[in-house]
Amino acid sequence: MTQIKRTKIVATLGPSTDNAEALCGVVAAGVDVVRCNFSHGTVDDHRRRIDAVRKCAADQGREVAVLADLQGPKIRIARFAKGKIKLEEGAEFILDAALNDDAGDEHTVGIDYKALPKDVNDGDTLLLNDGLIELKVKQVKRKKIICEVVEGGDLSNNKGINRLGGGLSAKALTDKDKSDISHLKDLNVDYVAISFPRNAEDIFEARKLLDAAGCDAGIIAKIERAEAVQAIDEIIQASDAVMVARGDLAVEVGDAEVPGIQKMIIQRARILDKAVITATQMMESMIDNPIPTRAEVSDVANAVLDGTDAVMLSAETAAGSYPQKTVESMYRIIMSAERSRRARISGHRVECRFQRVDEAIAMATMYTANHLDIKAIVALTESGSTVLWMSRISSGIPIFALSRNVATQRKMALYRGVYPLPFDVTKTSREDVNKSAVRVVKQRGWVAEGDLVILTKGDLMGVHGGSNAMKILEVGKVY
Repeated sequence: MTQIKRTKIVATLGPSTDNAEALCGVVAAGVDVVRCNFSHGTVDDHRRRIDAVRKCAADQGREVAVLADLQGPKIRIARFAKGKIKLEEGAEFILDAALNDDAGDEHTVGIDYKALPKDVNDGDTLLLNDGLIELKVKQVKRKKIICEVVEGGDLSNNKGINRLGGGLSAKALTDKDKSDISHLKDLNVDYVAISFPRNAEDIFEARKLLDAAGCDAGIIAKIERAEAVQAIDEIIQASDAVMVARGDLAVEVGDAEVPGIQKMIIQRARILDKAVITATQMMESMIDNPIPTRAEVSDVANAVLDGTDAVMLSAETAAGSYPQKTVESMYRIIMSAERSRRARISGHRVECRFQRVDEAIAMATMYTANHLDIKAIVALTESGSTVLWMSRISSGIPIFALSRNVATQRKMALYRGVYPLPFDVTKTSREDVNKSAVRVVKQRGWVAEGDLVILTKGDLMGVHGGSNAMKILEVGKVY
């Protein structure tokens, strides 16, 4: 069987993919999940893009998941009268919550987040524009934060503000986010990303809002606050997946800390049986160039070797000059990294006791597959839980997840090593289900006569959480 990519690719939609040919080219190049960035555009813009993705995916005979990425709190400076200024090292610069939003100059600027003066203290370090500008807080006087410029440079409108070490009190879910959540059921998204969560309570609040809106999208927690790193296990357990959002995270904790934190988050997510996405600047140079840098190649490959479920592209596909080439380059890097033995071995949960029968079936399947000449795993699933557990075990063996539920197929598109396929078990007789399921995989050329495969299913077919059987089958034999 030809090797197929196990690590998934998330691509952000934007002006560069609004052309139907460009969008379908990106999907064909290997995208598994598309991201709609709710920091930009209207609900109608996102609806149009989602509809276009659904059509491209259907034309290619596959399902692509849709991720709605909420904007989160805007902790930003306001605007300058001249649009741009230059800050000199050693100069005084004031962040003023009472200043008119358009009245900024070389000495002062307004701020969107009016509570910022209450969150900072003398001696704090504030970082603007993704850390390119560094300010030291000298004094807080009512609504004014009086700072000294430590690292100067050009500064333009609406750039972000971070406090080194975190600790800003802004809530994860804004009024805009709550309004956007009310539209997600209608948009039929599969995942929603929560920006800047501080703890599990922020995820629980998002879950309540989604439930009230009738939306069953999975929740992805974006880890980009220092506080979130300290509460990582509780956030992972409250979420369906996490994202290592390295941009704001690097500004809050320091860029040198990010590689170690990234590895830790990937490891904890896999141990706690949740999916994980690695994001931010993975192929940044390809916004303007047709090939990646060597450092970017290593960055993507190392995330794959660490066990991430997915790697994400942001401006590279949303606004870049080479969206399809970028996806093709990422695909090539993933394929090369996955040939490494390190990407195909795992001791995960070898000594654990299991809480559920379907969990035990998943673990037994992967142990058997990794110790026998198994070509593929064929899993009949309703909710996707069994294959999520399977995908936590590193292996070079593909997991074909057969489900009658389109929503389940799309959610599983994020899981590493899992390939969702349509199959309605309720329309197949009990006597023929094994043969029919294997035939679905064989007809696509992924297994051949004589190959050994493992099939998992439940005695009560079509029931959530019902997987209780594992069987080793030889393709082409009567079973």
